[in-house]
Amino acid sequence: MDQALNQKIDTFIAANKEQILADIAALVAIDSVEGQPEPGAPFGPGPKAALEKTLELAEGMGLATRNCENYIGYAELPGTEPEKYLAAICHVDVVPAGNGWSADPFQMRLQEDWMLGRGVADDKGPMVAVLYALKFLKEEGVSLRYPIRALVGDNEETRMEDVEYYLHNYPAPVFCFTPDAEFPVCNGEKGHFGAKLVSPVCGGLIQEFEGGVANNAVPDRASALVKADIAGLKNAPNITLEPEGDGVRVRGWGKAGHAAMPEGTVNAIGLVADYLLDNGLCNEAERAYLEAIAKLHHSTAGQTLGIDCADGPFGPLTIIGGRIYMEDGRMVQTMDSRYPTCTNGDTIAAAIRSAVGEGATLVDVDAAEPFYIAADTPAIRACIDTYNEVTGENATPFTMGGGTYARHFPYAVSFGPERNDTQLPDFGGPEPSVQDHVSFRVSAQALFIVITTVQVLMEMWREKVLDVFL
Repeated sequence: MDQALNQKIDTFIAANKEQILADIAALVAIDSVEGQPEPGAPFGPGPKAALEKTLELAEGMGLATRNCENYIGYAELPGTEPEKYLAAICHVDVVPAGNGWSADPFQMRLQEDWMLGRGVADDKGPMVAVLYALKFLKEEGVSLRYPIRALVGDNEETRMEDVEYYLHNYPAPVFCFTPDAEFPVCNGEKGHFGAKLVSPVCGGLIQEFEGGVANNAVPDRASALVKADIAGLKNAPNITLEPEGDGVRVRGWGKAGHAAMPEGTVNAIGLVADYLLDNGLCNEAERAYLEAIAKLHHSTAGQTLGIDCADGPFGPLTIIGGRIYMEDGRMVQTMDSRYPTCTNGDTIAAAIRSAVGEGATLVDVDAAEPFYIAADTPAIRACIDTYNEVTGENATPFTMGGGTYARHFPYAVSFGPERNDTQLPDFGGPEPSVQDHVSFRVSAQALFIVITTVQVLMEMWREKVLDVFL
């Protein structure tokens, strides 16, 4: 490796540490959960404000910026051949803060080496890191053949309509990476299946049923309000009972986690549904619906729904129930499945309909097929080789169940910034449950890797090594 370049990067990070922290804190302070669309704010005021703040930070670094009608934006370093460009894309929207925070989730705090706050890891911290990578290149006066864009998304956590808008109205980059996963390099993502299981209007004992804050997260708490006498009800593990009005509030306490990695989680909705079934707190129609959603909750591999499968590149299918709520007298359960290449959305939907029978109706089905890019293509090799040089490891690309912006671009991967071997502190919890947390040391190394990788890619394009792929 170029030791002189390494020293320059280290010096740059050290000199800018306090401002990097301040910029991340400024973004975290904005509650950028998707809201109701407004004129000029297609995803609500929060994501718009975060997008505008990010472009403001970029302008302060001397970067050229463009706001693409508040759907997305970008900061750019120019190149001598502007008809093509390299891009990194991050997002500044976040999932709802959820429960269990010991401090304001939208006020970043520092504890030892750790940054804590909603979005520091996913994906405001990485967004700031990418901007500083461009700032470094600008200050070093690096000559670019092609421009580099830092794309700023603000609808990644829900429908990714931001990137759809961008690719419909602007040309795609020749290569794109998104720092929204883990190192070393993710070159494939499982397919995504989403849908809802809806009950009939039951008119029974269940007055309320609610749980979860996001479709793509296992909820750690849920509750149902039922017509019952608390004196006649039994205790059960991870269930609490509270008198409320003329009924009982049944609360379930589980263990949260992400839909892409549900192993070890405990879904609180499933706990409540099982309790209602076991204690007869339902009429016939409610029972049929509870039995239907129980098949969803009893196996995160989809066995009880008859959809379990696995393949070599991606491993097994996963499925979770994210939210449950009441709407017009009906119970609505959302689901989120990540599936390998051995199945598809139509097959999954048909199996679920067969499994639940008449107890529930499957609606709002949406599916995106898996994507995979060969690990030996030049740009992906540049990413993995640079990572291994910086870290001294011998890592290889991997596939995952999570979904990122990468699947929307013709030639793209997810590239860091997290590491799966990071030892979490006692005061942190696994994202996305209690707290977003990330070590500045890990973030600094990620910034180092991103700067070095961009340098390598630019050199390869300068020498026209990659032109065949452009």
